[in-house]
Formats: sequence, structure tokens, C-alpha cells
Amino acid sequence: MAARARRAYPPAVRERSSEVRNGDAEPPGPPDNGPPDGSAPYHVRVGELPATERPRERLLRLGAGALTTAELLAILLRTGSRREDVLQVASRLLAERGGLRGLAAGDLTTLSSAHGLGPAKATTIAAAFELGRRLAVEGDGLRPRVTGPADIARLLQSDMELLQQEELRLLVLDTKHHVLQQTTLYRGSVNAAAGRVAEVFREAVRHNATAIAVAHNHPSGDPTPSRDDIAFTKAVVAAGALLDVRVLDHVIFGHGRYVSMRELRLGFEQANA
Repeated sequence: MAARARRAYPPAVRERSSEVRNGDAEPPGPPDNGPPDGSAPYHVRVGELPATERPRERLLRLGAGALTTAELLAILLRTGSRREDVLQVASRLLAERGGLRGLAAGDLTTLSSAHGLGPAKATTIAAAFELGRRLAVEGDGLRPRVTGPADIARLLQSDMELLQQEELRLLVLDTKHHVLQQTTLYRGSVNAAAGRVAEVFREAVRHNATAIAVAHNHPSGDPTPSRDDIAFTKAVVAAGALLDVRVLDHVIFGHGRYVSMRELRLGFEQANA
């Protein structure tokens, strides 16, 4: 179900006081120029490029924006494998994963098992993507503010729509709905079990929050709420009313789409507008 028009949330009415170097790479072998009959195409290896045309040197000379995605990834990987140099490994990974979005969706186990990678390189890639996500959350150095479901989508959608299993995320907010903390509470099916609701408010109380928002994803790609989603939302809203913590929304992400449970008034029937 496509998202509806953005609706603002009113603010709360009260105040409350040794580096691993080449550890998982195969030692580079000599250039593979193909069979002597010339039947296979010849690929220039990074080591054969002029020094000024290698990825690191190009970045120093021209800036990161001048490099291709494969070149930037190659700088993170640092070394290739016996069969491929680092730029070939980077290009192949991007092709196999369908670009950066597919690469970002891979878990550490999947990345580590790819030819030319390993645990050290996989964790470097994962760390780079996480830094990018955190930069998006920080914005211009000010805490992002949640005024409607579009703000929740801006903070979480690019990450959550790629996940291959369900995750429940919590945004802990202050009295003006600035984000104090973003937390992953659970991986697996989201339902109305009391334990899930307890996890939500344990974090909210720990941060002395006046408001929260929750979100989860549907790996199927269809964000249409299920009966369990509605029951879970209703339970969270009811618990929030008892604890005097306002639940702004429960947003569900699919592939390129999201829905706001508050806008649909699913689970929020008794909540204040």
C-alpha cells in the first residue's frame, strides 16, 4: 500500500527534567594475460596502471567524487585475490550484488564467503555502510526531528527496505520529537507478544523519553499491515498511554514503499490525534 500524504505529529505537552592487514586475502599472483594465442581478452591490472591512475592516487589528486563506485570500493578492500586484482574484485562484487544497494543488504556471513573477501574485508564494507547510515541520521549536526511518517522514512527506509528478515526498530524522542536514540529491538516476526511491548518501553524509560516511534519491515516487499501488525500497534499504543509515553507512529517498510499505521488509524483508534 502506498504511503499517504505526510501528516505532522503535534509535540508533547510536557517537559521532562592492531589493524588486520591482508589477513583474509590470498597473496597476489603475477598478471594473468590470458592464453598465448590471444583468444581471451586482456585486462589491465591495478599494478600495471600508471601510479597517478590508481584508485588511491586518483582520490588524492582529484577527490573522492571523481572516482567510480568500483574504485571507491577497491580502496576499502585494499588487496585482491590470486585470480583478480582489487579493482576486478570490486567490479565483480558490484555486478553480482546488483550495485551498492544489493551489497549493503548482504550480511557478514554472505559477504565473507564471497571470493576475494573474508571476515576482515567484509567487516570493513559493513562499517563503511554503517557510517553512511549514521551520517544520514545526524544530518547537519542537529538531532533529526520527527514531524510525520516521511521523517521516519528518511531516517530508516534506505536501510530497512533492504533487510532479508523482519526487524523492529525504535526511535526514542524528546519533548520536541528530536531523536535521542535509534535502537534495533528485535529480529524476526513482529507480533503483539507482551515481551515485544516490554522491550519497546524498557528502552523508552531508560532514556526518560516523552515520545517514541516504532518501525519494522516486510521482507516480501509489500508493506500492507497484517493482523499481527495491527495487534502489536494497539498493544504498544495502550502501553504508552499507561506509561505517559506518546507513540507517534508505527511505520512499515516494503520495497520502495511504506505505510503509516497512524495515518491508516490501525491500532491508533483510541489515540489522540
